[in-house]
Parts: sequence; C-alpha cells; structure tokens
Amino acid sequence: MSRPGFPDPRRILNMTAAEKSLEGIERNLQQTLERRERMLKTSRDVILASSRAIVFLHSGKEPQAKGEVEKARELLEAMRKDAKGGLSRYLVSPETEYVEASVVQSVVLGKPVPDADSLGVSDDAYILGLLDSVGELKRMLLVSITEGDAKRTKDYFAMMERLYAVLSPFAVFDNVVNGVRRKIDVARMITEDTRGILAEETRRQVLLSSIERLEKKVK
Repeated sequence: MSRPGFPDPRRILNMTAAEKSLEGIERNLQQTLERRERMLKTSRDVILASSRAIVFLHSGKEPQAKGEVEKARELLEAMRKDAKGGLSRYLVSPETEYVEASVVQSVVLGKPVPDADSLGVSDDAYILGLLDSVGELKRMLLVSITEGDAKRTKDYFAMMERLYAVLSPFAVFDNVVNGVRRKIDVARMITEDTRGILAEETRRQVLLSSIERLEKKVK
C-alpha cells in the first residue's frame, strides 16, 4: 500500500519487460560462470601437462614430452571454445606454460623456436613464455657443465643471451602485458648469474690445466 501523498509503485512501475530481461541475463551469467569453472580446471591440466613435458625433456624422454606437449595443445583448443568475452584472460597463464614447454622442446630437438601463430597463442602468452624459457635453459646449461660438454654449455648461454636481447625492449609494454617487466628483470638476473657461473667455471678449468701441467713436469 502506498503512503498518503505518494503514488503506488505497483501501478506506475511496470517491470514485466525488465524482469524478462533479467531472467535472460541471469542465464547468461550462469553459463559464463560454468564456462569459467571449466576453463580453470582445464587450465590446471594444461599447466600440469606442460610441466611434465619439461621434466621429460630434462630427463631425455623426448617421446613422452612430445605426448604431453600435444596434450596441452589439445586442452588449450578446448579452452578457447569457452573463452568468450572477458574469459579470454584465463588463457594467458596456461598458454604461457605451453609456450615455455614448446620452446624447451625445440631446443632439445635442435629445431627453430616456434612462432606465435604456429602455437596459436596470444601475444602476451608468447612473450611471457619465451621469457620463462630462459630459466629452463640455465638448468640445461648447468647439466652440460657437469657433463663436461663445453660446446653445449656455450650454445645454451648464447641462446639465453639472445632471448634476453630480443625480449628486453618489451619492458615498455608493461602496462599492456601484465608482468612482462618483472619477467624481463628475472631473465636478466638469471643471465647475469649464469655469466658469473661460466666465469668461475673457466677459472676452475684454467686452474686444473695448470695443476695438470705442473704434475707432468714434476713426474
């Protein structure tokens, strides 16, 4: 009942069309929520498959790694069907992991680094994935040092330097590529730390050579 002096809202506020519209909006939002939940689950599966691929690559199990990379690719294709509107932002993280695994795979197999189009990923994910691969290259470099493979060690470091060189200019896009400046800083620190490790290894090799020559002279 309306108060004296005030109109009855039931008589002047016709909500029939608005309520019908709200029912449609509610259905749309519910569908969006369901798609988001599917994407989050699939995203975790993509990240897990990409991580397993990298572990297999470090262990010399290229066939198993190939299977995991392919699995990640297929899962991403399924995710993209749900990535409508604002949900596309949920693709960046799993795509980044997929790019990293693909780059490491190309290095291990001696193939060219794949481009963004062939991977089917966004610009953001491609840049971030390439930056993440610098850390994996350092791991491979450290293994090559322990195995005494000087050529591979040199090649891995050259790859790290090349990646950092071509990606560091993208720091100016930090406002549009979320987190790119931080990852560039991390890549720089990893590269510089590796440079120090190589310098120390070189000094160690020189010292060992000197000791060996001295021992030969004494004998």
